[in-house]
Amino acid sequence: MTSEQKPWLSVIFPVHHGERWVGLALDSLVGEADPGVEIVVIDTSANPGTREIVDRYADRLRLRYVDPEGASGCSQKMNHGVLHAAADHVSWLCQDDLWLPGRGAAVRAWIAQDPAAALHLAPSAIVDRDGQTIGVWQCPLRESAAPLDREALLERLLVQNFVSVISPIVRRDAWLAVGGIDLDLWYTGDWDLWIKLARHGDVRFHDQVTGGFRIHDQSATSLGSTDRAVFVAQHRTVLERHIGALTPAQARAVRPLAEASVRINADLAAAAHGSPAALLRAGWSLASLGPAGARRYLHYSRIVDRSLPRLRAKLAGGL
Repeated sequence: MTSEQKPWLSVIFPVHHGERWVGLALDSLVGEADPGVEIVVIDTSANPGTREIVDRYADRLRLRYVDPEGASGCSQKMNHGVLHAAADHVSWLCQDDLWLPGRGAAVRAWIAQDPAAALHLAPSAIVDRDGQTIGVWQCPLRESAAPLDREALLERLLVQNFVSVISPIVRRDAWLAVGGIDLDLWYTGDWDLWIKLARHGDVRFHDQVTGGFRIHDQSATSLGSTDRAVFVAQHRTVLERHIGALTPAQARAVRPLAEASVRINADLAAAAHGSPAALLRAGWSLASLGPAGARRYLHYSRIVDRSLPRLRAKLAGGL
């Protein structure tokens, strides 16, 4: 599919040996992505298998290949794709994630509501390796007629990244202005990006679930959390980089929650990789916040939303 008109959305699609998933991802776009949506494909596969699958959609989707020019890794390819995007707004589609029915129309309405917003956020469905919805990853935010209060948003984001990459829509020039994804943050680069964008401009929240974040045993989030020290360092870097954006009073209130969140995330990752004792440490970190602090942490982090679907998938043999 081709169109001479400027697209209204560029979907950056970084792929690498994605034969298992890319067809499913592109299937989800067919019927949702109109001719004004371009799919920017950045393929670093060593063989033609992935491209052969993508090419099958050339008559149904507005595909455009971009030469990786040495880019490797999802974050570097995302930055490269945004640099070459033709639309004013961009979104991120990992090769194993999905658009859900209605996303195309919803995203167009979000942009029309506030095209100047740096970032549009939304909750995401969590799907298993078979594409079945097993949970919803909510955000501790409320939809309103006005942009989100920046300090309240930063306070929540600094406790925990509650944003799945499938759902946000970003103004392209804002992505470029904040420097895109920090390539040193190979695990927490997306979290850092959302905070940078929130500090840069207005953010809108839309309480619509239109994207599916797939969890499976070979996902980056599963494979990238095995080294506790590195995992903790990735999280602490983001916390220390941005906590100064809060007022001193806010920072004093948020830091204990954020520090506990780093420990809890590290311990849950360790438990997922075969260390049951780590669950006790996570429970202790939560209890140490006291009843009020624990409630606030659970609300901000949405950790139950994220953890229960993974537990279900693990019990079902999907992780």
